[in-house]
Amino acid sequence: MLFGNEYIRQIIQNIEIMKKYCLPVILLALLLSSCNQKYGSDEKEVLRPNIIYILADDLGYGDLSCFGQEKFQTPRIDQMAAEGMVFTQHYSGSTVCAPSRASLFTGLHTGHAPIRGNKGMNGGGYPVDDTIPMMSEMLKDQGYVTGAFGKWGMGYPGSEGSPDKRGFDEWFGYNSQMLAHNYYPEFLWHNDRKVVLEGNADGGEEQYSFDLIHQRAMQFLEVNKDTSFFLYLPYTIPHAELIVPDDSIFRSYMGKYPETPWKGVDDGPRYRKGPYGSQDNPHAAFAAMVARLDMAVGDVLDRVREYGITENTLVIFTSDNGTHLEGGADPEFFDSNGPFRGYKRDLYEGGIRVPTIAWWPGTVTADTMCDHVSAFWDMFPTFAELAGGKAPEGIDGISMVPSLTGKGYQPEHSRLYWEFHEKGGRVALREGDWKAVRYNVFEDPNSVIELYNLAEDPGETNNVVKEYPEVERRMDALIRTSRISHPVWDF
Repeated sequence: MLFGNEYIRQIIQNIEIMKKYCLPVILLALLLSSCNQKYGSDEKEVLRPNIIYILADDLGYGDLSCFGQEKFQTPRIDQMAAEGMVFTQHYSGSTVCAPSRASLFTGLHTGHAPIRGNKGMNGGGYPVDDTIPMMSEMLKDQGYVTGAFGKWGMGYPGSEGSPDKRGFDEWFGYNSQMLAHNYYPEFLWHNDRKVVLEGNADGGEEQYSFDLIHQRAMQFLEVNKDTSFFLYLPYTIPHAELIVPDDSIFRSYMGKYPETPWKGVDDGPRYRKGPYGSQDNPHAAFAAMVARLDMAVGDVLDRVREYGITENTLVIFTSDNGTHLEGGADPEFFDSNGPFRGYKRDLYEGGIRVPTIAWWPGTVTADTMCDHVSAFWDMFPTFAELAGGKAPEGIDGISMVPSLTGKGYQPEHSRLYWEFHEKGGRVALREGDWKAVRYNVFEDPNSVIELYNLAEDPGETNNVVKEYPEVERRMDALIRTSRISHPVWDF
């Protein structure tokens, strides 16, 4: 025991040690606590931006020049990327359109979502049950004016899943993902009213659906520019079929590429024979379709600037799944899947990793890249936090607001999961850098797992399952616990 002056000297020495080593640690802890408080408690900053979500159809990771496309340019989307944030590890909800959209709007991955494939009823897919909350309903409840223009795929007209019954004030486009294969349809839907396109009757080609849809969307934007709005733009381009108007855009690509006319599944005339048609210059048609999409995105951003709402408008651009192989498309020629393996209907990276850009001047830092691992089911909680709403309990999504704003702590997913109910049944799971893929699940639920380390092998060329049996066992267990049974969607 110490007494007198020696005791006092020891106290002083201990205080000096605490000042030197402990105080900085305490201050750092307090600083981190302050940073995390906004996003780690129930008291969250409500920013309430307008939200524009642009969803391309079957656009591959490598189909934009800002993501590596070399055979044509996408200058307006490139500009969006330069002025915004590029997400390098963002995933679609599925590898085909209807389940991908259902994941987006319900915040559920395809092991939990009500739609897990493209099959459906009444030409419009299985409707999302009205007991399942949808993102559009949440935003409408928060006072947003809501509009959707393009392709729906989550409920046929009149069903409980139709967009006019799921939180949208205005809807115009294709309810059915199957009818959206045709760019010169005989009708589209405006809310619950069928709009007959007389110029397309009996095989006519006078009213190109993409142009009609974009025009209606821009009218919505103009009318609601002074309100809080949510504008959902699920464009149908560049999905098969490869058909564009014979205009200056198309002609600018004529003669630039080698061409092999595509004759369709029955080797008949090019149009409306089989599920897709295509023009005699499918390479030029594809490039022209992406160019048309690029111009539409530029138009959206130009109008936001013109209306003086740039600092209060978040625009997100992405694609519903990987690039396709249908209707004369040639993703190998265009290197549409970039550095990744696989296409639409695959659960390799090329089927589900999608080009994604966020643009919000003054909030999203310009010319930045984000490697946060995220997916479509994160949009529901993200938009809920921005709007001051609440996402449902038990969904799979995690808010990306910290990544978008650069403020607070960004929680990470413990894992991402997908399942696909075509092509023999397929599942995939990502945990950290590990990616497990299992095919032919219908025939054998215990079929062999493929295992890849995405940090070392993003192209999924080296299956290392034999080298890491303990990882295989863990991934297998996670796959089995990541889904719930469903009467329509089961293995």
